[in-house]
Amino acid sequence: MSEQGRFEIPKEMQAMAEASFDQARQAFEKLLSGAQATAGTIEERGEVVRAGAKDIGAKAMSYAEKNVQASLDYAQSLLHAKDLTEIMRLHTEYVQAQMRSLAEQASEMGQIVSKAAMDAAKPKS
Repeated sequence: MSEQGRFEIPKEMQAMAEASFDQARQAFEKLLSGAQATAGTIEERGEVVRAGAKDIGAKAMSYAEKNVQASLDYAQSLLHAKDLTEIMRLHTEYVQAQMRSLAEQASEMGQIVSKAAMDAAKPKS
């Protein structure tokens, strides 16, 4: 106690409390900085994922357009067929072409999806 009857905190104890407070503030600032960096990384990953999804969507639309056009071309060729033999030939050609096309599309789509997944999982350098 001081001469006036007030309790005084010893200077050593006050210095220790201030040092602890400074350490707590630094730890909080470090934690906040880490959280902000993590949020930025998550946001960047989201952009990569969105870009991959956009590529996948664009390719799927391209495939759909190609497949619809092939179906329309097939239907038009059937309109001009002269007999059942020609219809059967056109049908066989269409089915074979579509099977090849779908196999190629599935392979390409698998590659695009794999690339998008690998890009999303890549560590930021």
